[in-house]
Amino acid sequence: MTDAELMRAALDEAALAAAAGEVPVGAVVARGGEIVARAHNRRESGRNATYHAELLAIDAACRALGGWRLWQCELFVTLEPCPMCAGAILNSRLRRVVYAAADPKAGCCGSVTDLFALPFNHHPKIESGLLADEAQALLQSFFAALRARRIAKEDKP
Repeated sequence: MTDAELMRAALDEAALAAAAGEVPVGAVVARGGEIVARAHNRRESGRNATYHAELLAIDAACRALGGWRLWQCELFVTLEPCPMCAGAILNSRLRRVVYAAADPKAGCCGSVTDLFALPFNHHPKIESGLLADEAQALLQSFFAALRARRIAKEDKP
């Protein structure tokens, strides 16, 4: 699969998250261009702050491949990873991370900070912007609908 196809698979996961009322973030882990694992945010349904798409995809990839070192793998994610997910990326030794939309509030690949530029023992290759418009549109649509539901709820007597 191409990078664009892998990101489209991550976008499909993000759409599943949105349909379930979760922040629409999706992720896939690939090795040699083939998907090893896929996941989407499940914080609300799982009632767990760590149920980010990246962490769930990394966990599934580790289980599928039988080890914690994902040095031959790449992560495709629809939103720039947060500090927690960036830490998991470092610890799992992913060789490359491709993300779509930047996250100016929590992104740790350059938006708020760049954890991968610090002197850790692993430095994945980072690429951004692949299908960013589509990922951003999905996020904006989700949050616009969420705000509209909250306003409608407040307007009810």
